[in-house]
Amino acid sequence: MKLIFCGTPQFAVPTLNALAQAGHEIALVVCQPDRPSGRGQQISIPAVKQRALELGLQATQPEKIKTNPEFQAQLQALKPQVIIVVAYGRIIPKWMLDLPPLGNLNLHASLLPKYRGAAPIQWAIASGEQITGATTMRIDEGLDTGDILLQREIPILESATAVTLSPRLAQAGAELMVETLRGLESNSIQPKPQDNSRATLAPILNKEDGRMDFSRPAEVLVNRLRGFQPWPGAFTSFRRKQLQITQAKAGEAYSIQIQFGELQSGELRVSQDRLLAGCGNNTVLEILELQPEGKKRISAREFINGYRPKDGEILGG
Repeated sequence: MKLIFCGTPQFAVPTLNALAQAGHEIALVVCQPDRPSGRGQQISIPAVKQRALELGLQATQPEKIKTNPEFQAQLQALKPQVIIVVAYGRIIPKWMLDLPPLGNLNLHASLLPKYRGAAPIQWAIASGEQITGATTMRIDEGLDTGDILLQREIPILESATAVTLSPRLAQAGAELMVETLRGLESNSIQPKPQDNSRATLAPILNKEDGRMDFSRPAEVLVNRLRGFQPWPGAFTSFRRKQLQITQAKAGEAYSIQIQFGELQSGELRVSQDRLLAGCGNNTVLEILELQPEGKKRISAREFINGYRPKDGEILGG
């Protein structure tokens, strides 16, 4: 098929690769503009643009697309059969939705209608899901509300973080998009409306999502720590300075309570080389690795030896 591909970050690259490998004619690649990034604020180009150039494809980076006569004329002149959208990062305007005969198809990193929004991978892990997946859908004017075309389930490993799960979903989604185009070409796919009553949201993350609330059960805090990688992570405060928790697990609450009694939320206990914090529902978080403000990551043992935390000190207090 003749198509236009819209995508920006690394997550979208496997789909671009798969479409090129499947022999589709990629008439144009659309990315967000180059942006400054990192501490030096050096200009970096999107991963999709980099890959498009390597594949010898034409790429464009409009600053805006809703009201952009030049961009609109460019797409209209190409007469694509379909527009593919993967993590592009912009709302697709109606004129673009109406342009190709097969519509605008999106790869979404969840099993819709669950986790509609900007951060489906992060919120699925943070919510303790054991299964997620990829969905191809036809974009409409709502937020991830269009008809479902195909879906594929992916198990979430107990050790998975948003960083490790993302490439697995990107690869599965790339294969699913190629399969979707094949099915649309042969009229073997029946679009299925979403059940809006089962919808959940995965809003864009903000810094405060990473603040640890020790009134929550330990397992919830561990899931949020895993989900909110690499940003905003999981952080609290210790002796009035920020403390990033980079690895932790839910402790064996029963044996710990026999030894120490019940711990209040955020209350620290040191047991040899183990650093423990009280959490909601009488659970205990065992902190394995952490990063004090302005310092490098260290193990719980190094923290205990260097900072000498006292039993009864409170995290986040």
